[in-house]
Amino acid sequence: MDDKPSPGAVSESSEHLFSFGVIADIQYANLEDGYNYQRTRRRYYRHSLLHLQGAIEHWNRESSPPCCVLQLGDIIDGYNAQYKASEKSLELVMNVFQRLKVPVHHTWGNHEFYNFSRDYLTNSKLNTKFLEDQIEHHPETVPTGSFYAYHFVPFPKFRFILLDSYDLSVLGVDQSSPKYQQCLKMLKEHNPNMELNSPQGLSEPQFVQFNGGFSQEQLNWLNEVLTFSDTNQEKVVIVSHLPIYPEASDSVCLAWNYRDALAVIWSHECVVCFFAGHTHDGGYSEDPFGVHHINVEGVIETAPDSQAFGTIYVYPDKMMLKGSGRVTDRIMNYRKEKPFPL
Repeated sequence: MDDKPSPGAVSESSEHLFSFGVIADIQYANLEDGYNYQRTRRRYYRHSLLHLQGAIEHWNRESSPPCCVLQLGDIIDGYNAQYKASEKSLELVMNVFQRLKVPVHHTWGNHEFYNFSRDYLTNSKLNTKFLEDQIEHHPETVPTGSFYAYHFVPFPKFRFILLDSYDLSVLGVDQSSPKYQQCLKMLKEHNPNMELNSPQGLSEPQFVQFNGGFSQEQLNWLNEVLTFSDTNQEKVVIVSHLPIYPEASDSVCLAWNYRDALAVIWSHECVVCFFAGHTHDGGYSEDPFGVHHINVEGVIETAPDSQAFGTIYVYPDKMMLKGSGRVTDRIMNYRKEKPFPL
């Protein structure tokens, strides 16, 4: 019996305000099926493009279309670099995205950096910063660093923040740069293994080369945006390739300094959801502060007879994820206002 909650049943009593789509880890490559690094999961490199086409057709058909789609990173697979097919594969996937009738916001993951440098990505179609919103008279909410992050308002009183979880990383960075040396030093301090992608024996297994983290500069900027949202009684959705909450994710997939990101988020009232990819298996947990952490199942490990995308319907008191294929349905109630101390 399917006991997944049905968004349709609830919408009869309260009309949804708007919706948005999510899709993660497409990792397209023009290759035969393969396996993950542990050789425990099949990867459907070519078929991932058909899954994307199916998701876009679904969103385009909706009677009330989503306001936008969040693409949570790893749009093409790292194998493309090995076969000198990075640009061609990206063009193929972006041509499919062009069929989408609403804007798409692209997050950058490790596979983006296996294929391209940060400079390349900044000047590519994967940079959707032009879709950002400016908050007038609050210059501190405009990101000024080298990180790829921005915020936008798809509906009044709802702000979305896209974070750069590879702001601290040894991937996609010039190896002669001070930032690369700083990040390599940080990685090696936490990971003494010869193979830096191996978490073997680590007390903090997230310190592997295929992960990254958030600079203090980016965290300060996030704090400023959330302060503005608190003051203006907005609800905030945060988007990142890497997850930040251990209860919702395999510990090997977390951002390096996930605790720092949580500390910023937990010091504010406004955040309701945190969406990430990277884990492929998906994951979910509500943290003690009422923030819902949703890791969306990866397209790349989704069998041809299934699917992996979701549509989130936003209501005044909750968000409802309607999953397709192996993406699980969820009801995410907003936390009640904290009572003022007497």
